[in-house]
Amino acid sequence: MKKSLCLLIAAGGLWANMSFADTPAEVRVAYSGGSQVLMLAKADGSLDKALNSKVKWVQFASGADALNYFASNAIDIANFGSSPATAGIVRKLPVEIIGVSGVIASYERLIGKNGIVNIKDIEGKRVAYPPNSTAQYALEAAISVNKLDRSKITLLPLRPAEMVAAWKRGDIDAGYVWAPFAQELEASGGHQVFATKDLQKDGYLIYNNYVVRKAFAEQYPETVTAFLRVHQQKVDEFRKDPERAAAIVAKEVGAPVTTAANTLGGLEYPTLAQQGTADWLGDGTQTTDSGIGKALTKTSGFLASIGEIRKRDIPANWDTAIDSRYIRDAAVAAQ
Repeated sequence: MKKSLCLLIAAGGLWANMSFADTPAEVRVAYSGGSQVLMLAKADGSLDKALNSKVKWVQFASGADALNYFASNAIDIANFGSSPATAGIVRKLPVEIIGVSGVIASYERLIGKNGIVNIKDIEGKRVAYPPNSTAQYALEAAISVNKLDRSKITLLPLRPAEMVAAWKRGDIDAGYVWAPFAQELEASGGHQVFATKDLQKDGYLIYNNYVVRKAFAEQYPETVTAFLRVHQQKVDEFRKDPERAAAIVAKEVGAPVTTAANTLGGLEYPTLAQQGTADWLGDGTQTTDSGIGKALTKTSGFLASIGEIRKRDIPANWDTAIDSRYIRDAAVAAQ
């Protein structure tokens, strides 16, 4: 562990005064293999510099894997979907939501084969989804709001890579998944039928979030704040030059540039300042009634309905599940 110190740092071209008290020697950051703005910070090493710590990047395949890493105390911060994060919180993992990394718009979508023109056409078909994921939540929500007969749909839980293989074998007719797997299905004769953004008009907020181990955040609050500030810097970097950002991310994750561009552009990015309001994480006084608090209530109800969690385990409020102080501190520091 490093001694306390005060540094003037430059991260993403933005200078900021930071006082580090007991800065961790290593911060373990978990991420999926897909394209995301955080990969810009991995590529240029700016996260290590901003945190004044060595960043250990831990890759996972699904949100369920991220929960397992948290359960075994193998990671400190992770970026993954709202559905598995909600499940982990309800199961009393000692973690909390500290920010929204991106609202899912067209990044996750339902890809269908010929004959599936709209969402209603999946009745009588075999539809795959990654279990315990935002894609599963979106698929189930789409079935519900469009009043489809769920009993007529063969739903198959498959990991993304397994889904692509099943598609190519002809074992499934459609799949709800994220990039780059969605593009693989499209390249093999598929087409977009439905996107997660289509659910926003029905009141569904489905997003990826930053989740942290509570013990880590309590011990290193300034590290968590610095992490969120770097996120915003990389969002700004992407917005300033989307093509350049997509090329960097594509190289970092080993994906085609078009895939990275599609993925980065398929998310919506609320600012740090926006996230510290009632519409998102709240200002610390109305956590359960905040936008994310309401999303947790809705998501947990869905997870209970499909047997993923027990209804009796859902907490009465989300006061200990969401902590907006880090995002609010980061917003102030970024001004």
